[in-house]
Amino acid sequence: MTSTIGMLPIHEQFYTFQGEGIHAGRAAYFIRTFGCPVHCPWCDSAGTWHPDYIPEKIERWSSQDLAAEVAKTKAEFVVVTGGEPAIHDLAPLVDALHAHGQKVHLETSGAFPIRGDFDWITLSPKRWKLPLLDNINRADEFKIIVDQVGAIGEYAAVLGAQDKPVWLHPEWSKHSDAATLNSITNWVKTHGAPYRAGWQMHKHYAADQIDPRSAQPAPLGGDPAKGF
Repeated sequence: MTSTIGMLPIHEQFYTFQGEGIHAGRAAYFIRTFGCPVHCPWCDSAGTWHPDYIPEKIERWSSQDLAAEVAKTKAEFVVVTGGEPAIHDLAPLVDALHAHGQKVHLETSGAFPIRGDFDWITLSPKRWKLPLLDNINRADEFKIIVDQVGAIGEYAAVLGAQDKPVWLHPEWSKHSDAATLNSITNWVKTHGAPYRAGWQMHKHYAADQIDPRSAQPAPLGGDPAKGF
C-alpha cells in the first residue's frame, strides 16, 4: 500500500486566471485543498467539506507532483485555496513550488495558523470562526464577503485600522441585489482607502471551468440551513 503521509487531499487543481484582488487578470494555477471547519452557508466550494457535495473519491497528491503539474503551464503564480487550506501543513508544498521558481499565494479565512513561507496572503474573515491576530498582521490584502447589510462594519471592526487593501465583494447569490451593492458603494465613498469595491471576475468569464480538471461548482447560495 502506498503511504499517504505528507500528501495533501486535493479537491481540484486547474489553470485559469486570478479573478479577484490586486492580482486579478493574471495567469494562475489554483490548487484547492479538501476540508474546511468554518462552514459558511454561502460557500461556493462546498464540495470541499459539505456532506451533500463531497465527492466519492478524494485524491491525495505529493508536493513534488503538484509542483510538476504547475511547471507544465505558464502560470505567473500558484494560488493555494480551499476549503480552508491552512488546516494542512502547507510548508512542504510552498517549498516545492519555490524550488520550481513559482510564487505562491494563499487564500484563507485566517482562523488557523499558517504554515509555509507564502509570497502573498489574501485573508477573508468569516464570522463563524474569526481570524487570528497574527494572520491579520501577516496578510497582504483582505476580502470581505458582503452577505448582508451591516457585514462591512462588522468585519471592519475585526480587522481594525489597515493600510492594506480591503476588498468588498458581494456574496455571489446577491451580486445583483441593489441593497448589497449600494452598501459597498456607500462604504467606499464614505471611508475611502483602504476599502475598494471588488468583484469575482472569473465567474463572468467562466474561466475556471475551461480547464476540464476544474470541479463542478457547488454553491450553497446563502441557505442558512446548509451551514453548520
